[in-house]
Amino acid sequence: MVTDFNSLPDDARIWIYQANRKLSEEEVEKISTKTNDFLEKWTAHGANLEAGFEIKHDRFIVIGLNQTNASASGCSIDASVHFIQQLEKEFDVDLMDKMNVTFYNGKYIAHKSLSDFRKMAKARSVSPNTVVFNNLVNTKAEYLDNWEVPAKESWHSRFLA
Repeated sequence: MVTDFNSLPDDARIWIYQANRKLSEEEVEKISTKTNDFLEKWTAHGANLEAGFEIKHDRFIVIGLNQTNASASGCSIDASVHFIQQLEKEFDVDLMDKMNVTFYNGKYIAHKSLSDFRKMAKARSVSPNTVVFNNLVNTKAEYLDNWEVPAKESWHSRFLA
């Protein structure tokens, strides 16, 4: 069952999938339709899951699940991963690689491999105040408060000298 992302409770579970490139307006529309269709049918042990999503910055697919009535099971999580993998193939985009870092570079959003980000930190091309996207957040509250944060306040801090 699809619900408005903003109406999900603060303790809703969150999954963030970052694209390795900016998505076109047409791609965002198609991905939105497909994600809505997937979430409409998403179940765990036959129970409908109350989920919502948003696509941020034409780059991030954020799925939220209200676990009050039903939680995602292994099979339902597998189904969501399979859905994301289908999007990857259809749109020729990488959404599952967690070894990449996305951050603000001025007013633009940059996407680098972890090793390149490490090199940039060493060269002081990124600083402790560089705003990064912390895709390891687990709840909607964490997403709202701690997703876009200075590198010094996230797991990225380990790469800063």
